Amino acid sequence: MQSTTLSFLTVSIALLSLIGGCGRGDLPPLGTVSGTVTLDGEPLPGVIISFKPDEGRVAAATTDEKGNYTLSYTYGVKGTKVGPSTVMFEWPLGEAGSQKIPAKYVGLKSELKVDVGEGGNKLDFPLTSK
Repeated sequence: MQSTTLSFLTVSIALLSLIGGCGRGDLPPLGTVSGTVTLDGEPLPGVIISFKPDEGRVAAATTDEKGNYTLSYTYGVKGTKVGPSTVMFEWPLGEAGSQKIPAKYVGLKSELKVDVGEGGNKLDFPLTSK
């Protein structure tokens, strides 16, 4: 009987270890990214900034009143995939924003490319309308 209890305990611990490890083990290497977004020298508040890697999930953030942002990969996970990304800007759906974002920074046709490294990355984006 003691052998059965020990076997059950061993199997239970093994299963709990597997379940506990399933949460975030499938994440790619991530680098944290933060910075400031300006347009013609003025902070760009309330804009969505997205990093689209060549392969994988998009990471995004919304700038605060001073144009600051910190990217999130998924809920509760800061950062974005390490490697090359296209950086895109857009206003939230239904909002026109305080300034028009030039087409060269919008969507997958954005001309902004960055290479995200491991660890912390400070990336400021001084956008221009000209």
